[in-house]
Amino acid sequence: RSSTQHLFQSSSSFPLHLSSSTMRSSSSSTNSPEESANGVKEQREWSNYEKLVRKLYMTNLFNPVKLGLENMDKLHKAIGSPMDQPDISVIHIAGSNGKGSVALKTANTLRLADYKVGLFVSPHISSFRERIQINGEPLSEAQVEKYLKEIYDICEEQEIPATFFEVTTALAFRAFAQEGVEVVVLETGLGGRLDATNVIKHPALSIITSIGLEHTRILGDTVELIALEKGGIIKEGRPVLVGNNVPFETLKQCAEEKKASQIYQCEDLLGPEEEQIMIEGKETFEDYDAENSKISKAGLILLQFHLAEQTFDTDKTLKIILPDTIDAGVKIRPPCRFEEMDIKVDEKKVRVILDVAHNPQAIDYLIAKLRANYPTANQRIVVGMSADKDLKYCTNILLDYVSDPSKLHLVEASHPRAASISSILEANPKLSDSHYEVPQTDDLNKDGRDVSSVSTQVQKALKLATENNEMLVVCGSVFIMADARETLGIVEPRDSAVIAEVAGAGMRNSQENFSDSKKN
Repeated sequence: RSSTQHLFQSSSSFPLHLSSSTMRSSSSSTNSPEESANGVKEQREWSNYEKLVRKLYMTNLFNPVKLGLENMDKLHKAIGSPMDQPDISVIHIAGSNGKGSVALKTANTLRLADYKVGLFVSPHISSFRERIQINGEPLSEAQVEKYLKEIYDICEEQEIPATFFEVTTALAFRAFAQEGVEVVVLETGLGGRLDATNVIKHPALSIITSIGLEHTRILGDTVELIALEKGGIIKEGRPVLVGNNVPFETLKQCAEEKKASQIYQCEDLLGPEEEQIMIEGKETFEDYDAENSKISKAGLILLQFHLAEQTFDTDKTLKIILPDTIDAGVKIRPPCRFEEMDIKVDEKKVRVILDVAHNPQAIDYLIAKLRANYPTANQRIVVGMSADKDLKYCTNILLDYVSDPSKLHLVEASHPRAASISSILEANPKLSDSHYEVPQTDDLNKDGRDVSSVSTQVQKALKLATENNEMLVVCGSVFIMADARETLGIVEPRDSAVIAEVAGAGMRNSQENFSDSKKN
């Protein structure tokens, strides 16, 4: 199995051995200065790929975000409006939870059905190239170099002050068009209405997976307000599919106002379910992977109507997506979505689960799934959050589950949106007996941030889990996962240190902010 394929295989268990030295990344770029024959470390020259991606990460330092779609409209037109061409079918997906999984399941099924399919998702875990995939493979460094340079040339020639997410979205659109994809599966970055992906005019299908309370300062403080932001991807004359966990009447009214051709729920296309897969916790949850698979199946049925109509207007041959192909395609799960593995430490194996549960709804579900799948296991949890989350509520859920605060390890990602250890402790003083690095401030580190806290606490938690016969759960923000995965010894394409040191630069209030409403 190639390291790239490993990123997107279903979440089955596999053993990994954690040695005293961290396993080397499979990235083509070295992550540290190279050592010469005389033992002196020499700084290598950056590759063109590294230079361009560094520039991309730092874009928002120089191009402040301008709310709205004006920049993206100009940029999309400048590259020929490829996502509005009749020979490319676009599936546009938004939602509080599940949109990345539905996007991956949909793209994987289309690939199995012999379509050339592009997938755009965010954020990435270990390598920027994960965001843009063609037929299940991330863009190569050479492809990123080629198309990213073209986008920057256009921005400079036409004086378009595009932001990180706008440039990245345009990069995906350009690559998909130039590489001849037939279907594009497009995940929104945040919200929907003012998301950079929402410049597309005629999607084959819009999908809204779920609505929960998230990014409330940006999207609104009720599920109805958030639903209206997500519903911004609904287009006139086009169908929209919604999952079970949405305020349906709100979205139905939104679809009517936008003159969508029809709003569908999964049972409209799949029929009533014979038996739902339920997970019992403090509440009863439907298995989210089953829900995401169901949404994907329903979306693929709707998509086939569009693809059939498309063949009448072009010279294309219709490729039927068979039920067996759909069943096989939707089995895939993204990394860090209840990803289970065994890590070998000395002569013992520790079961480790990685999950990007990052808001109350997702954390409640994670705990319910842990209770259902591992009812008798003692567990230790490493958690890091984004600053815009409800830190007290989210950590209280975890604290109620483990009972003892010493079973929790608090970390902060080396990203400007990460919640600091100080802010987590201030939000929830009950965590004072947890494991964490005491924030240190000095002239060079005025915020008291510790960029090594993820690796330090994952190593410490793994050691304690080994000694105490515990499982280890690493959860929270996606921004902690790259360091956690590297510390656990997972070998996969990974951004070099040259890129990682500027990842997130200027993005605290930038790429994630797509709302023009004022919320404190």
